[in-house]
Amino acid sequence: MAKMKISKSTLDRVALPIKKPDGAANQQLYWDIALPRFGVRVGSGGTKTFMVEKRVNGRTQRMTIGRFGEITAEQARTAATKLLGDVAQGKDPIAERRAKSARSITLEQTWDAYQQSRKDLKPGTINNYNKCIDGCFGDWKSKRIVDINKDMIEARHVDIGRRAPHRANNAMRVLRALFNHAMHTYEDSEGNSYIAANPVARLSQNRSWYPTKRRQTLLRPHEIKAWYFATDSLSTTTTRDLLRLLLFTGLRKTEAATLQWQDIDLKARTLTVKDTKNHDPHTLPLTDYLFDLFSTRSTMSDSPWVFPSPRHDGPLTEPRTAVNKVIELSGISFTLHDLRRTFITVAESLDISAYALKRLVNHRMTNDVTAGYIISDTERLRAPMNRISAYLLEQIFHDG
Repeated sequence: MAKMKISKSTLDRVALPIKKPDGAANQQLYWDIALPRFGVRVGSGGTKTFMVEKRVNGRTQRMTIGRFGEITAEQARTAATKLLGDVAQGKDPIAERRAKSARSITLEQTWDAYQQSRKDLKPGTINNYNKCIDGCFGDWKSKRIVDINKDMIEARHVDIGRRAPHRANNAMRVLRALFNHAMHTYEDSEGNSYIAANPVARLSQNRSWYPTKRRQTLLRPHEIKAWYFATDSLSTTTTRDLLRLLLFTGLRKTEAATLQWQDIDLKARTLTVKDTKNHDPHTLPLTDYLFDLFSTRSTMSDSPWVFPSPRHDGPLTEPRTAVNKVIELSGISFTLHDLRRTFITVAESLDISAYALKRLVNHRMTNDVTAGYIISDTERLRAPMNRISAYLLEQIFHDG
């Protein structure tokens, strides 16, 4: 263990450690001969950083004081003496510094930390959160999260709700998730959360959430034919085939749009969605209709994406123009998720079992003991997929 009298003159003369053989940075620790546990870390790049080392709560911890040049050796010695004295009195300077930093965390920093902790967030979720934070809480982004209280939240919810009740609820759900993260992350030196309760809970306590009805729209049986033939008029087969795939599989928009050819097995007659909402890979059998759709597309594709974007190298993103065109031609208003609801409703009307239906749309069967004994493979889904496909084709091509 290298020791020296830490002072300006010794630090000016101290030799820098040689870089490692691979060229990586190296460092050398020097401890003061006069004040035990006060030291300086010298880097091969020339930085010299003061620190103290002490056992706190049974663990050896090092605490950075500052860099030589930004503070003097004597200022560092004075700070080290105080820190070591605090530790001798039973205090934990590192925890106190961490706690002080936690109290200063802003809403924007909380959102950044939330993204770092949640590696499974989908791009759509991140986009939704950004829109809510920027659009509804833009003036709060630089506020400390501990300063955002129940009254502020209630007033903001009312203000947004006057114009857009659904958006107000969505924004507050986002804020609630960020506060839940903060409650379990930012603590004082005793390990207690700075946020005792989630302030967004005020909305539930006062029953202030705006009532919103879940969308129930879908293509009714007599509308399927007009909708289908309206897709024939789209300018590209890419958007046409994507819309038809959504109807005949019940996939979510992003799941279908991001399919790659490596996910399509024409020999086994299956497709696999690897990145799903519940993170469980989802494999579906291809009906004759879907097999023909993919076979035709594969012969004219030079992209890794089944539905490539015409504007960039990635997949198709939002076929809004195509949707509007189909609405105009068919006279039937719909959303992409309506096609998923149509698929599910058709399956239910055909009395397909609940277990098969959940597998078809990749819903988890939670809290169901029986489901744990059922082994669902792709081939067992082929028959119900064929029945759904047959029903849809009957609606499309029947006379009358």
